[in-house]
Amino acid sequence: MNTENLRQIDQQQRRPTSITLLSLFFVLGTLASGLTVVMLLLPGTSLDLLWRINPPAHEAFAGMKVFGVYVMSMVCLSCAMAAVGLWRGRRWGFWIATSMLSVNLLGDAINFLFLSDWRTLIGLPIAGLMIAGLWWNRKFFEAPRLVAHGPRDLPK
Repeated sequence: MNTENLRQIDQQQRRPTSITLLSLFFVLGTLASGLTVVMLLLPGTSLDLLWRINPPAHEAFAGMKVFGVYVMSMVCLSCAMAAVGLWRGRRWGFWIATSMLSVNLLGDAINFLFLSDWRTLIGLPIAGLMIAGLWWNRKFFEAPRLVAHGPRDLPK
């Protein structure tokens, strides 16, 4: 493989800025949902002050008991997988991120339609734009990956 071929592969593999931002978004989701799991597992600590940000969420999770911990653990794991998959340009990361954003968009739409919660309307265009950004850059997830397993695999 000559230097020109490696340069072309490198151009194909460069992560688009929007994918980098989405990956970081899912890192924040991982941290937030992980913190929620810790707060649910350790009630009565100084972390309880954070529930003041969203008291209805605290009531909802408290009513769910162990199931709330399970749900938020799955959200945390899914966000982490999406973040890593997007960062590495893996197809599975694309599909996890797309699925999570689609479920969020659907949830916002249902909350608006059935609960008349106007606040959820802001989530519709945001999730829609994120999904569009993923689809716009989907070729990044289909590009062949150059993997060097050791020094003998690197170009000379």
